[in-house]
Amino acid sequence: MPARIDASQRRADVVAAASRLVARDGAAALSLRRVADEAELNVGSVRHYFDGSDDLLTATAEDVGRRMGERLASHRLDDLGAEWPERLAVFVEEVLPVDVERREEAAVLVEFVVASRTRPILAAATARMGRDLREALCTALASAGIGAAEQEADRLAALIGGLTLDAITPHGELGPAELRATLRRHLESLARHE
Repeated sequence: MPARIDASQRRADVVAAASRLVARDGAAALSLRRVADEAELNVGSVRHYFDGSDDLLTATAEDVGRRMGERLASHRLDDLGAEWPERLAVFVEEVLPVDVERREEAAVLVEFVVASRTRPILAAATARMGRDLREALCTALASAGIGAAEQEADRLAALIGGLTLDAITPHGELGPAELRATLRRHLESLARHE
C-alpha cells in the first residue's frame, strides 16, 4: 500500500522550499522546477499545489506575513502604560530582521514587494500586507496615547521598510543591535513629543 501524503504538509514543505530559494537567490530565481529541486520533489508535485511562479511567490509571501502577524498578535497593546516605548519596540522587532528567521522572512517580503512593481498580479497582496502593517502600528501607537497615530504609523512603517532594506542588502551594514538602537531612538523621540 503506498504511503499517504499529507497534502497540507506537502504544500507547506513546498512553500518553505520557495522561501529558502527566494531568500537566498531572489524572486527572479523562483521557478517551479527550482523549488521542486529545493524541496526534493518532482515538478509535478509542485504544480499540483501551485499554478505558476506568481502563485507560489504570493503563497510564500503570505506565509511569511501570516507568521509575522501571529507574532504581532501575541502582544497585548490595549494598555501599554508608561513603558510604552520599550513595549512598542519589542512589538516592532517582530517584523525586523533581527535574527536568522526574521532575516529570511524580510528577504522574501522585500523580493515580493519589488516583484510586484512589474508584476501587477502581485500588487493587491503587496498593498494588503502594507495596510495590515500600518493598521497594527496605528493600533499600537494609539494605545500608547500618541497623537496623529495614523501619520506616525506611516512614518514608523517607512522606518521599518528602510531599516529592513538596509539590513538585508549590501546597501547598508546594520546588524541587529543597530536596528534595535535606531528603532528605540525613533520611539523615544515620539515619547518626548507626545
